[in-house]
Amino acid sequence: MRKADRDLASLTVLALLMTGPRHAYDMHLLIERTHKTFVTGLPRSLYHAVNRLVGGGEIRVSDVVRAAGRPERTVYALTDRGRARLREWIGVLLREPDPDSSLLTAALSFAGCLPPETVAGLLRERRARLEQRLVAARAVPELPRVLLIEAEYEVSRLTAERDWVSALAADIETGRLTWPADMADVADVTPLLTEDGGPDASRRGSP
Repeated sequence: MRKADRDLASLTVLALLMTGPRHAYDMHLLIERTHKTFVTGLPRSLYHAVNRLVGGGEIRVSDVVRAAGRPERTVYALTDRGRARLREWIGVLLREPDPDSSLLTAALSFAGCLPPETVAGLLRERRARLEQRLVAARAVPELPRVLLIEAEYEVSRLTAERDWVSALAADIETGRLTWPADMADVADVTPLLTEDGGPDASRRGSP
């Protein structure tokens, strides 16, 4: 997996902008409100991510707003390139197992950005890769158990993840787990900008 694919702050910015234009402060509040704890180093990591994504053409400045009594804020919007990158990125994180569990946590958090059947297929691919890793983890030499405790742990971890991923894929394929076309309606993550361009203070405390 590429180092860029581990940049969960940038992934989160792209995913939040799928619901509409936002300024960075709005995104920061929403990350906290929705408990995206896999985004670390806030707020600095968020602002760095925004700058990287603008430089890469994955998001663009759509407006600069200033409500009465509030600081000027730059509003960002997702580009077609950013939308494609987001979908590819979530696919990579869902498909490829990694010891860093925060990567899967982030991918599952934003799985609603992809169609359900696509997510189910990616999870099936992940299950197959986990099975391959299980075979390798079980192929350990004959040594005293005390020297192989970490191998036992790895087998247990991979087995649990394989079984859970398989069950989730089955729930999607059988219709036990579904989601609407617009996840923003369910998650209540519509952009927190009022008609005059300022943050909607009625939705949360004022900055």
